[in-house]
Amino acid sequence: MGMLFKGELVDNWLERENDEGEFKRMASTFRHWVTADGRAGPTGEGGFKAEADRYHLYVSDACPWAHRTVIFRQLKKLENIIGLSIVEADMLAQGWTFAEDGKYIDQLHGFKYMHEIYTSADKEFTGQITVPVLWDKKLNIIVNNESSEIIRMLNSAFNEFTQVKTDYYPQDFRAEIDAINQPIYDHINNGVYRCGFATTQDAYENAFDRLFTELERVEEKLSTQRYLLGEQLTEADWRLFTTLIRFDAVYVGHFKCNLRRIADYANLSNYLRELYQIPGIAGTVDIDYIKRHYYYSHTSINPTQVIPKGPDLQFDLAHDRGIKFGDNFDDNFDDNFDDN
Repeated sequence: MGMLFKGELVDNWLERENDEGEFKRMASTFRHWVTADGRAGPTGEGGFKAEADRYHLYVSDACPWAHRTVIFRQLKKLENIIGLSIVEADMLAQGWTFAEDGKYIDQLHGFKYMHEIYTSADKEFTGQITVPVLWDKKLNIIVNNESSEIIRMLNSAFNEFTQVKTDYYPQDFRAEIDAINQPIYDHINNGVYRCGFATTQDAYENAFDRLFTELERVEEKLSTQRYLLGEQLTEADWRLFTTLIRFDAVYVGHFKCNLRRIADYANLSNYLRELYQIPGIAGTVDIDYIKRHYYYSHTSINPTQVIPKGPDLQFDLAHDRGIKFGDNFDDNFDDNFDDN
């Protein structure tokens, strides 16, 4: 995905690690908030008011972090409120790239590369070029490029413009959701990357052990409750989903996370299928694009750029979550996805 130093493209940040060979993810740079009234957000950064057709998302269909934002845009029915541009699957010397025509174009600027979005906002920008990016068309600036914050904006800031009022980060459960998110992020979401980009055996094995210990913990939790928080579907589930959906296709082989597949876990596999089958979610998942990105773009891991044909993924198979725990979605869930 590349880095910029004072507006100039430099070598790929994915090739960098510390002396112990451990992958280190760099912090996001733009951390402003869109709020319903334009006042300060949770981190004190305000000034961006929720408005229809003011904001635009830049994403990759391969990136699990960007995928979170696409899911929330879909769940909250904000497709006509917030625009969307998707980069091509390949991420090579210039980082994330747009096509000249078709689906994967920059709908706003007509740029060829994602790094041009960053330098358009700041000619002297220094940092990594990541997706997702939430762009303000009125001020011509990047509002935020931290997925965990963007999904919370989409969850509540734009409620005036949608009939879907479902809250995936309810006030009374925020501390519990945050506590669930942290180990899942550390050991699963980011854990697969710590395995895949480790450059020493010790760094890899440490990440590997933490990853599968946490997966076992979640598997056990899901044996007694339908979702991570119990009976309520929350942002914690969607944050986990975007890693689980990629796991067997990419992380098992490409990132050497091969102790078990998600398909080998009774509860995780059924839970994954339930989330995938929620109306609108399957359309946000493109496994061929995902495999193309990881296997073709990560040449330090897969220098031949050969893309595997498998595995045979069956996310449409029936799941047992309704049978096991009862059909207890939010009372308004079905209404949220009616055509209106």
